[in-house]
Amino acid sequence: MAAGQAPVGRPLLRRVARLGLANERIFYGVLGFVGVSLIWEITSNLGLFRRSLLSSPSLIWGAAAADFGSGTIWPHITTSLTEWGIGFVTALAIGIPLGLTIGTFRRVDYFLSVLLSGMYSTPKAALLPLIILVAGIGLQSKVIMVFLLAFFSVVVSIVVWVHSVSERHLDIARSFGASRWLAFRSVVLPSTVPFVLAGIRIAAGRALVGVVIAELVSANEGIGFYISFFGTFLDTSRVMLGVVLLGLFGIVLGEVIRSFEKRFDVWRPEIR
Repeated sequence: MAAGQAPVGRPLLRRVARLGLANERIFYGVLGFVGVSLIWEITSNLGLFRRSLLSSPSLIWGAAAADFGSGTIWPHITTSLTEWGIGFVTALAIGIPLGLTIGTFRRVDYFLSVLLSGMYSTPKAALLPLIILVAGIGLQSKVIMVFLLAFFSVVVSIVVWVHSVSERHLDIARSFGASRWLAFRSVVLPSTVPFVLAGIRIAAGRALVGVVIAELVSANEGIGFYISFFGTFLDTSRVMLGVVLLGLFGIVLGEVIRSFEKRFDVWRPEIR
């Protein structure tokens, strides 16, 4: 190597370092995941716990390669995503307008607040047997369960943040002769959009929980069924594979919604 010439690997390390600094949250998240996986694999190889109980990253990877390669896991993923997508989108389509309406109109809030509070505080898993009796064990019951878990999260978060809009800002809008619709469009909506997106992110995770709960109880396809089925055979590698897939989906979904949140951060009102 000539004098003063940088080692070949140094530019690569610098690029990785710049990339890590530009995306610290993702960089350290991946680093933590890799670190935990290495510790898990090492302790498993040292025999500090039984692989038959907790499996190991290498065994999970082997199960993933086998099931993705043969295609046996794809129908389960497709089914779960379909149930989640229909239930979640329906919850947003109904929940966002309803939450804005309840938060904006006082009498509507009085009319629905007691019912909304009661349904929100009721464990949705307790309703699953009734949902199955009414809708059966097919797609409909899973969609209803996803809808319920996402819907109330969206509505409640929107109502809370609409109520928190600064009265001072509304008074200023009204003093300039703004109509109710103009005040809503120019003050209430911009102030609540960042928090609506935060509520959507929370609801997306709860909707995923709804998919798993419904599939664990009554299903013949889906990731929840996949976990339950292989759990009965003590195949912990595939059980953990199902859990990892759910976690990865939740992470990707959360990051996508979080990127939209960042776009509207400038709309977030200052809390004084």
